[in-house]
Amino acid sequence: MIHRSLHIEKQLRPPMKNTYFEKIKNARVYDVAEKTPLEYQPILSARLNNRILLKREDTQPVFSFKLRGAYNKMINLSQEARDKGVIAASAGNHAQGVALAAKKLGCRAVIVMPTTTPQIKVDAVQSRGAEVVLYGDSYSDAYVHALELEKTKGLTFVHPYDDPDVIAGQGTIAMEILEQHPEPIDAIFCCVGGGGLIAGVAAYVKAVRPEIKVIGVEAVDADAMTQSLKAGKRVTLEQVGLFADGAAVKQVGENTFKLCQEYVDDMIVVDNDAICAAIKDVFEDTRSILEPAGALATAGIKEYIKRHQLSGKTLIGIASGANMNFDRLRFVAERAEIGEKREAVLAVTIPEKPGAFKAFCRLLGNRNITEFNYRYANPKEAHIFVGIAIQNREEATRLVDSLEAHGLPAIDLTDNEVAKLHLRHLVGGHAPQAEHEEVFRFEFPEKPGALMQFLDNMGHDWNISLFHYRNHGADFGRVLVGIQVPPAEKVEFDTFLKNLGYPHWEETNNPAYQLFLG
Repeated sequence: MIHRSLHIEKQLRPPMKNTYFEKIKNARVYDVAEKTPLEYQPILSARLNNRILLKREDTQPVFSFKLRGAYNKMINLSQEARDKGVIAASAGNHAQGVALAAKKLGCRAVIVMPTTTPQIKVDAVQSRGAEVVLYGDSYSDAYVHALELEKTKGLTFVHPYDDPDVIAGQGTIAMEILEQHPEPIDAIFCCVGGGGLIAGVAAYVKAVRPEIKVIGVEAVDADAMTQSLKAGKRVTLEQVGLFADGAAVKQVGENTFKLCQEYVDDMIVVDNDAICAAIKDVFEDTRSILEPAGALATAGIKEYIKRHQLSGKTLIGIASGANMNFDRLRFVAERAEIGEKREAVLAVTIPEKPGAFKAFCRLLGNRNITEFNYRYANPKEAHIFVGIAIQNREEATRLVDSLEAHGLPAIDLTDNEVAKLHLRHLVGGHAPQAEHEEVFRFEFPEKPGALMQFLDNMGHDWNISLFHYRNHGADFGRVLVGIQVPPAEKVEFDTFLKNLGYPHWEETNNPAYQLFLG
């Protein structure tokens, strides 16, 4: 897992005149935006031993903070400019803000969006009456195309972050936070894409309560601000990761960069697993699902606490958006436990003989098994892919050592991307040497010990030649098992199935099994 922190050293130069304080105070945002709640996060606070609060910008009418800056920019345009219409480039949230503002002001809006934009965001923009043009693979590609259309169509460009009025609109979030929480605050965390949000927040906070730290959080594969502040100049990334698409830009803004140089205290970089874990953390406290960029602040808070061993501090994160593509939830759920360091993924080699599988499972103890993939390969040894619920990474290390001590070679694959993304779905294949194999589908109760109950009840030395299980979050686990049962022992095996007490269905003649596994 990748986490990096960058402490920003202030250079010896005259301080910048903070012209944004008055601009933020006078910003026009509440014609379309709402004053969002600042909510205490009890579960996360208790677990991290700090007071964590979340600024719920995900509850805005467009489910993100972006409408603040967009409307403040557009309300300050001349009537002539509004009559001609506006154009914007956006991965989605800014687009929805511009679309809503245009609808409120009665002007035309054209939005250029990357072709990689989740459909939910495209639909949301179009539903508000804006015209959508899909172009390029990233925000930067869409931005260049939007500038071309601006000239040819005579529209006014509404920048998603690098515009003083947009920055001022986003800064009203900080104004609300300080009004809602006059008590001491140790740090405020903001997601960072192009920098509009953190620039506005930092400018206002440092003008009113300069003792509060303002900390930016970026995805590891979209860390343009972190690299730029470290280099002392704006850096252009060759490519950006798109998981946190709401914060995926190749280059930060010129205005935002200068403001961050002056007012931002620190930057933290986190990986996708940490973002997924943060999405789950927020869900457990709020029952709301943030988009990946929207959960960056929470992921940064967690890493900052760990890095600095903080306790008893008051830390505020801005939940910047909730425009989650539903199809991504599968990936988020898959990776959240790893991101939280509550699941270890191991490859274990066991001897291919009756009883070895049960002995291995017994070594796992009472730990909850989250996934199990095994297929008979040869008469000598078997390779098992297993996911196990753990409390921390140290427990995974102890488990690997225990398996090794019992003669079972084990490899920790928890940080192996190939294993997590691909191999877990590819374990298997045909096994012509698995004679007399019968295949059954079982439903196990989703509780620790269910697997051992199955193995103990089996009692006989029938060899397990196939085993696949994955915890899907239901109250029962779906398991596929292959067992080698000689014809002479079929009656005894049928008795075992009858007495087991688990719902089961024979799949030996299933054409999918015959085609891929038989």
